[in-house]
Amino acid sequence: MGRLDGKVCVITGAGGGMGREGAVLFTAEGARVCAADVDLAAAEETVALCSGDAFAHEVDVADEGQVSGMMRAAAEHFGGIDVLYNNAGISPADDASVLDTSMEAWQRVQDVNTKGVFLCCKHGIPYLRERGGGSVINVASFVAIVGAATSQISYTASKGAVLSMSRELAVQFAREGIRVNALCPGPVETPLLLNIFGSDPAALERRRRHWPTGRLAKPGEVVNGALFLASDESSYVTGSTFLVDGGLTAAYVTPE
Repeated sequence: MGRLDGKVCVITGAGGGMGREGAVLFTAEGARVCAADVDLAAAEETVALCSGDAFAHEVDVADEGQVSGMMRAAAEHFGGIDVLYNNAGISPADDASVLDTSMEAWQRVQDVNTKGVFLCCKHGIPYLRERGGGSVINVASFVAIVGAATSQISYTASKGAVLSMSRELAVQFAREGIRVNALCPGPVETPLLLNIFGSDPAALERRRRHWPTGRLAKPGEVVNGALFLASDESSYVTGSTFLVDGGLTAAYVTPE
């Protein structure tokens, strides 16, 4: 018996990284999954890796019509929706200090990271209400909790907005059986970060001294947190800042 047996889950940003890991794990745990991504071919690759029932859907989460259509397609395909895993997000290289980030770069990040979560909740929660409840997992970040001199101002602001939005929705829908939590990963071992640190060992060392564990998270370690939040095991968990950060936000002085 799987931990998500009978649940229908919509996962955005499922074409790679933690979204792909989530789709693979969720289907292995019995969920039926709409694997959505702006890159349909990547989403289809994810579906091919899934051991259970899943289908790929192309979506730009910054486009309201496309988000509405994604939710409708998932509900029609599976008969309803129980879990929203709002994972899609971007962190482009031109998002830097407030002194250097252009308005275009700022807006591009806000459109995907903030408006995308807003739209997925706006058009997804009504389907959860039809089921009498469900779980919303909004991916924020540890940067919504702490500041950094190595700034990504638009990304940081967007994740702070996701965290606040999640709290608001958690309170609003609590008595309807809908749980809303913000999943806040620490630095994760993704191709993007590995590429940055591989070409700049000093950048890796600058950050690693602040990590109590001394290492990046594995994508699966974060996705296991999402699995808990999606499952009925977390039935009394809502409005939480669900940190999976290896103790980073608890640290003042880290081990030698």
